[in-house]
Amino acid sequence: MGFIDKIKDVVGDNADKAEQAIDKAADLVDDKTGGKHSKQIDGAADKAKDLIEKLDDKK
Repeated sequence: MGFIDKIKDVVGDNADKAEQAIDKAADLVDDKTGGKHSKQIDGAADKAKDLIEKLDDKK
């Protein structure tokens, strides 16, 4: 089982919850870094949410 397959299994029908978790984690990391890396953190979170949306659409 590949990495993408594992993500599909974990996300399942909970894409919205997964996206909320990504936002929450990104906010936590941004807070811990004092906002020094906000652009990079936001970009990574957006890419992760895009991947979840793509995986959810392929069902």
